[in-house]
Amino acid sequence: MGILLTPLVYLLSILPFWMLYGFSNFVCFLMYRVFGYRKEIVLTNLRNSFPEKSEAEIQKICKGYFQFMCDLFLESFKTLTISVETMQKRMVLSPQAKEIFDHYNDKGESVMMVLGHYGNWEWGGNCFSLNCKQQLYVIYHPLGNQFFDDLMFKMRSRFGTKLITMKNTFKEMLGGEMGLNVAAFIADQTPSNDNAYWTTFLNQETPIFWGTEILSRKLKRPIVFVNIDRIKRGYYQINAEVLVANPGETKEGEISELHTRRLEQDIIRKPELWLWSHRRWKRKRPAPTPEEVTA
Repeated sequence: MGILLTPLVYLLSILPFWMLYGFSNFVCFLMYRVFGYRKEIVLTNLRNSFPEKSEAEIQKICKGYFQFMCDLFLESFKTLTISVETMQKRMVLSPQAKEIFDHYNDKGESVMMVLGHYGNWEWGGNCFSLNCKQQLYVIYHPLGNQFFDDLMFKMRSRFGTKLITMKNTFKEMLGGEMGLNVAAFIADQTPSNDNAYWTTFLNQETPIFWGTEILSRKLKRPIVFVNIDRIKRGYYQINAEVLVANPGETKEGEISELHTRRLEQDIIRKPELWLWSHRRWKRKRPAPTPEEVTA
């Protein structure tokens, strides 16, 4: 399959942006109007997340999401051939974000970055690696399809970003051989029940990965929250803020709550930029054990 798909993917990657977005409009029509790809999942997630919104508002967000998702998919392919100059023009690092990361670099202090599947997170890593002094490591979960996993690895590492598989995160980060770095955690994926902190997110009981909190407290690394905002179609800006300066002084669950609430704010502000077709709420909170009930 890879032999057949590789030329097509590279052909898409060299299309000029006006043609790429024209093709995105066509793909969106097929996915949204004709095939309804995961449309019911998206609508269900939106209705449960925004019970206060009218059905007309929900449908409008759903349509906007499908258009953005198609843009994001094709923009990701552009990473294979896009020039540094064009990348720098279409994804910029805000002055405040640059100041934050330069500050920690000058202090010789490694940082943990936390973000969600919001905006063009694929381009975000490229922009960071082109503009910041630290080595960026992205924590990722390998895809089941080998062709697409290899493709994503190539796209994400093209501008110098390094990748660590989720299962090797603790080993690599605790090993102390990564040097001065920023480790990026996309924290809105669905963990197993054994590794989950449960909270309310977008009006629903939601499991959150403990990893970001556990590692930041153990390594005493400050946490920077990153928002990748879309300025207009095909143009983005990375914004950053120090979420937790001294993680060792936080209580259990505090860090997980902070980055969850911060992502929630962005989603409420521009809901079409988040990954609604993901089965984020496929599991329910486990019933408490007898020990937990009597505690």
